[in-house]
Order: sequence, then C-alpha cells, then structure tokens
Amino acid sequence: MDLRNFLFSNRSFTPIPLVVAILYLSSLSYPHFIFGIGLIVVGESIRIYAVRFAGGATRTTNVGAPSLCTSGPYSRCRNPLYLGNMIIYCGVVLVAGGQFMWHLLLFVFTFFTFQYFMIISLEEETLVKLFGNEYRLYRESVPKLFPRLSPWLGNDKRVPLTIIQTLKTEKRTLQNIFIIIALIGVRKFFGFSL
Repeated sequence: MDLRNFLFSNRSFTPIPLVVAILYLSSLSYPHFIFGIGLIVVGESIRIYAVRFAGGATRTTNVGAPSLCTSGPYSRCRNPLYLGNMIIYCGVVLVAGGQFMWHLLLFVFTFFTFQYFMIISLEEETLVKLFGNEYRLYRESVPKLFPRLSPWLGNDKRVPLTIIQTLKTEKRTLQNIFIIIALIGVRKFFGFSL
C-alpha cells in the first residue's frame, strides 16, 4: 500500500501515539497553558471556517471531492483544515507543558508537516484527475498550506453551512480537544500517572 494512502485513510488515528506521549510528558504550567489555549482557539477557528465551506465531505477515508471548494478560507490556502490541525496540536503541546515541551513541539510540527505533505500530494493527484485545468489553475494561484493575504477569486460561489450545521460536523474534533485538555488537567491537579 502506498504510504500516502495509508496516512490519508488513518489520519484520524496517526496522532494517537503523539497524544499519549504529550499526556505522559505533560506538566502543565500557566504561561504556556494560556498561549497553548490561544493557539488551539486559532486552529479550531480556522477549522470551523473551513468546514463551513467544505462541509462534512472532509471526513472521509476516500480521496476525492464532489466539487472543487475554492471559496472562503480555500481562496487563501488550499488546505486550511490541515493548517488548523497543525496549529491545534502545537497548542496542545504548549498546554501540556513539561520539560520536553520544546522537543515535543518540534517533533509534532515535523510529524504533521510530513504527514500532511504526503496526504496533500495524493489529494492533488486525485484532484487533477477529477477537475483538470480548473484545479491546476487553483493550485498555481493559491498556496498549499500557508495562506495568501488576498483571496483568490475563483468560480466557486457555494453557500456556507450555518454555524449550527458546522458545529455539528465539527463536534468530534471539539470533543477530542476538550478530552485531551481535561486529561492534562486531571494529570496535573490529581497527580495521576499514565
């Protein structure tokens, strides 16, 4: 099996060992906690904005898309969900703190950069096959991961989901963030060892 397919199909599960390591090494400290929460809020805000436009089609194990989403945050960055995820996980590392926080932060950033660039290369091959020149023009005009300042004006005029629809779609991510932060807090305040 192509590593890219494996990473795409299992992208919800590949962070689990990292989360376990983050929890094990955590030693919450308030300055890092506050900054980490800020990063998590920024990352999740990017995700919510992206899900409003892409909808629930982003939670699939099959590479592809029913239509090419180029509006909203996708007019500035081709992969805002992955950008949001990277920011969230870096925030979680800071929330957790600990003596290995900076090493873990570097590892988490490197891991997700590798994973997402592998996944993005697979997705881009598929999107070129599905949408041809329309996708090629979009790919040439909009950065892969780090946003451009001005939006790209494509032909996608989709109506975004309501905030309620978006939050329902994003429920699992929000639950996971809450659970991880709660476990870090439980470990800190009740002294539980993992």
